Amino acid sequence: MVIKDRFMRNLSRRTVILLISLALLLVAGFFVWLPLLRSPRATEEVIALSGRIEADEAAVAAKTPGRVREITVREGDQVKAGQVIAILDDDQLSAREHQAEAAVEQAEARRRSAERQIAVLQDQLRQSEISVSQARADAQGRVRQAEAQVAAAQSQLAQAEAAYELARYDAERLIKLAHSGDVSERTAQQARSNAELQAAAVLAARKQVEAARGALEAARANLFNPPIRSAQVDALEQQIAQAREEIAAAEAEAKRARAQLEEARANRRDLQIVAPFDGTVVARVAEPGEVVVAGTTIITLVNLSEVYLRGFVPQSEIGRVRVGQPARVYLDSTPNQPIEAYVARVDPEASFTPENVYFRNERVRQVFGVRLQLKGAFGFAKPGMTAEGEILVSR
Repeated sequence: MVIKDRFMRNLSRRTVILLISLALLLVAGFFVWLPLLRSPRATEEVIALSGRIEADEAAVAAKTPGRVREITVREGDQVKAGQVIAILDDDQLSAREHQAEAAVEQAEARRRSAERQIAVLQDQLRQSEISVSQARADAQGRVRQAEAQVAAAQSQLAQAEAAYELARYDAERLIKLAHSGDVSERTAQQARSNAELQAAAVLAARKQVEAARGALEAARANLFNPPIRSAQVDALEQQIAQAREEIAAAEAEAKRARAQLEEARANRRDLQIVAPFDGTVVARVAEPGEVVVAGTTIITLVNLSEVYLRGFVPQSEIGRVRVGQPARVYLDSTPNQPIEAYVARVDPEASFTPENVYFRNERVRQVFGVRLQLKGAFGFAKPGMTAEGEILVSR
């Protein structure tokens, strides 16, 4: 019995020693393999780098000058793309809008007035052209009448000349007969008087022909005279041309005023400052009541859904790094939880490490900046956190 108890005690002691040794081996193995979990694995051929978590920031600024009326967010607030985050005062802009609207209305009124004036002038021009056409027709009628009078006067002249020739012949014959006593002296005297009357009739007929010809020349001159279109028609046409120029000027002025109005309305839209993307407010630069100029930052936003690790790769390793390669990121706060990532950007030019070295002997080596875009840990990985990364150059 004693031997059995001694055997059991020895067996328990060996078991305890064995268990303690096994525990020590496990702890030692854990601490030995823990650095290897963080170090590049030879089987995966990784390139290690260190850096900080960063995110894209946007300085949301005012596009137009003005006084800040309201800011709707504060530091730490989450905003959505298109959300109004600040509003500028619109007093001066409203005055410019009213001025532009008044200028547009005034130009339109000028154009409408000129169009009405053209309508009136064109009606007057039509009446004047009708009068001119009537005057031309009357002149042509007077020419035809004068030509008829000339023809009639010439016919009367021919008749008077024929009667005179006959009367002269009779007078000469009767005078000879009176000398011979064949006819009385009285008969010869009557024939002489008749010839004189016919001569006077010829003179009168010739004067009538000359008068008729003069009237015909005057009628023809009046018909072919250029001023027959009248000064009134020319004046009306000139007034119409001036009215059309007034319309063109009014339309140009209205166009300029509309452009100013559209600019004012566009500036009104710019009075509402909106978030360009979903993000978090990290800085509220301006406050209500402040006067800002165009380009003044109002709010600073950061996009925490697109965080990345910014690190550097030595020049000797950069040849194996390509955009799109898979990667892992380890936050210093959670070193045992790798975050999936990928190479999003490689700087096109090398820099010295550290970057702000001014002396040649301190420029140890050249490195290339690399950006590892995180695929997860949104809201957990924050800008400014230190982290390490691994680029998987092959699997």
